Amino acid sequence: MSDQITKVDDLLKYADPIISHILDRAISEKEISEKDAVELFESDGIDFHLVGMVADILRKRRVGDTVTYVVNRNINFTNVCIKQCGFCAFSRDFREEEVYFLPIDEIQRRAKEAYRFGATEVCVQAGLPPDMDGGLYEDICKGIKQVVPDIHIHGFSPEEILYGATRSNVTPKEYLIKLKNAGVDTIPGTAAEILNQDLRDKISPGRISVDDWIDIIKTAHKMGIKSTSTMMFGHLETNEQKASHIATIREIQKETGGFTEFVPLNFIFSDAPMYKHQLHEGIKKGANGKDVLLTHAISRIMLNNYIDNIQMSWVKEGQKFSQLLLKWGANDFGGTLINESISTAAGSEYGQLLKPKEIRHLVRDIGRIPAERSTTYDILKTFDKEPATVESLDEISDTKKFGSYFELIKINKFRYKNPR
Repeated sequence: MSDQITKVDDLLKYADPIISHILDRAISEKEISEKDAVELFESDGIDFHLVGMVADILRKRRVGDTVTYVVNRNINFTNVCIKQCGFCAFSRDFREEEVYFLPIDEIQRRAKEAYRFGATEVCVQAGLPPDMDGGLYEDICKGIKQVVPDIHIHGFSPEEILYGATRSNVTPKEYLIKLKNAGVDTIPGTAAEILNQDLRDKISPGRISVDDWIDIIKTAHKMGIKSTSTMMFGHLETNEQKASHIATIREIQKETGGFTEFVPLNFIFSDAPMYKHQLHEGIKKGANGKDVLLTHAISRIMLNNYIDNIQMSWVKEGQKFSQLLLKWGANDFGGTLINESISTAAGSEYGQLLKPKEIRHLVRDIGRIPAERSTTYDILKTFDKEPATVESLDEISDTKKFGSYFELIKINKFRYKNPR
């Protein structure tokens, strides 16, 4: 490590003086400001490479050479949604053809199947169906825990929590208590996009406000419900808005300590309505490779003293680029997913399942040590070498058995029936 720092110190002599000063502060584990982060986002040439090198040093210092992953299954139980966000190609109006709604017995079946194949977590998120019974989310959790009491339920974004509370005529805090009692263990910090209200009003008008998102996250944390944190970038946001978003996450973490990880999520553009229909001038085709690298690295630099884990999304970036991101501050490979619907619906080409052995191979291929973790980052197994016995999910030769999003929207028995 000291040799690596010496090498960076030598290279900083050739960097822009402003960048050199910022990175010197970062490598000394001092907090950098939003303004500093904007400077880093605009770095180029040797400065660009130095940002990555510093992020990698901080990653190694904070979490070592272990790269974690979780064996999990996504259960996106409906694509019917009252909101029409410009970036979302997953949601459907209830009057459209390709609408589905999984009954609780099917959700239970998927949870049991995942557990049988070694999953420790189910991630439960979906659209916001009209006239939803306020007790639906509780019933889903109780149903899952009834058949698989040991599985971790990572479920319901702040947007869903607000909607469930509204449908139940209770406060979000009261609704969180109901969810916790029903079996929710942690919540995903999705629906964050960019925590800038003006920008949210463009890309997702009518969606949960910045203030409500922050309030629900803080409330959950203070109740002992941990969450992830996310940022969707590569559409209309500025570097200033990205820096501000990460700084907001940092301030929340200082107050609550409830975030387990931060996940930068690249905008999947091809089937997103606001890109397909060119609804906004200057909309991007997602972030380019340079911006993706810088976003992960700067996330590590800004959050390193407060959030240990920076996760990349193999679904959005692909397997090979994910390896590179592990050299730019990331230390977590995310989940096996088994069923991934939201990015797939938007046009992601990287599949719906990544087997544990494939993750381990990708990690070892860059000289790191793979480890399976729990949702809250307890290490369950460290794999210094590949196990002699094949793990259950790795035994599956035909991954099509789990079905796909594009098959699901055509299954008649799961077709959404409007309760009105």
